[in-house]
Amino acid sequence: MKYFWTLLWTFLLVLMLNYVAGAMIGVGLDLAQSAILAVVSTIILLVFPAVLPNGSEENHTH
Repeated sequence: MKYFWTLLWTFLLVLMLNYVAGAMIGVGLDLAQSAILAVVSTIILLVFPAVLPNGSEENHTH
């Protein structure tokens, strides 16, 4: 379920960003481009926490 909500919110935010940026430079909204960018962004968002280490690095010996 978290993958669905992540994809949904990423799609909506990327669509909004694409619309605003396109309006500022005078380009029309491209839904296919927004969908592709949303899927790529979702994959990056879901892979990023898996790559990070789980433990904290608070064992600093001087």
